[in-house]
Amino acid sequence: SEMCIRDRAWRDVVFQYDGTFDGFLCCVFESYVHKEFPIAFYSDEECFSLYSVRSILTVPEHARRVYRGIFKRSKRAAELLHRAFLTCMEDKELHLYTFVRKLMDEGPDFLRNQSDAAYYPVAKALRHMSGELEKLRGFVRFSDYNGVLGAVIEPENQVLPMLRRHFCGRYSNEAFFIFDRTHREILLYARGISRIQPLERLDLAAPDAEEVQYRRLWKAFFETVT
Repeated sequence: SEMCIRDRAWRDVVFQYDGTFDGFLCCVFESYVHKEFPIAFYSDEECFSLYSVRSILTVPEHARRVYRGIFKRSKRAAELLHRAFLTCMEDKELHLYTFVRKLMDEGPDFLRNQSDAAYYPVAKALRHMSGELEKLRGFVRFSDYNGVLGAVIEPENQVLPMLRRHFCGRYSNEAFFIFDRTHREILLYARGISRIQPLERLDLAAPDAEEVQYRRLWKAFFETVT
């Protein structure tokens, strides 16, 4: 079944965009402007489809206009949308597009019912990410790299924006990094300043015998607790 009800006058297309949240909002903007219904989203450079493919440029003003419209209808919906974009939800953009369309067409009342077809996949994805965040906040272990604390994680969801405040507050007097190997980005913090930036790979020095033993103990502790 289709993820949301479309107007028959709207044309089926594939949207190709840069994979960012602003880029997704620009897809929503273009959908309404050109009356085009996205049947798929691609964020890679190569896109092959039997349907028409529209390449969407990320225009900050268009993204702001869409987000303001969402926020005006429901602050909660805007926050849910932003957070859900960081999840590993399958067919994420299609589900979020359905969520936005329903909000725009019918208002936010459907958010009272998590079993609603447009809300359920979003709520489920957010619960999954919340569980992953809880584990990471408690069990990320840092190693010392010449005075800088470092950790490497492989989360399913794009969690660094959600972990940023927690770890920057917890280690406010330290210099540290957390490298997300899954999404190829790194959180850097030093002297009260933090930033998240893309990073394809991170090569670290091999651990010494003591560090290897600590890692074994930490792994055994984690597995026992979980």
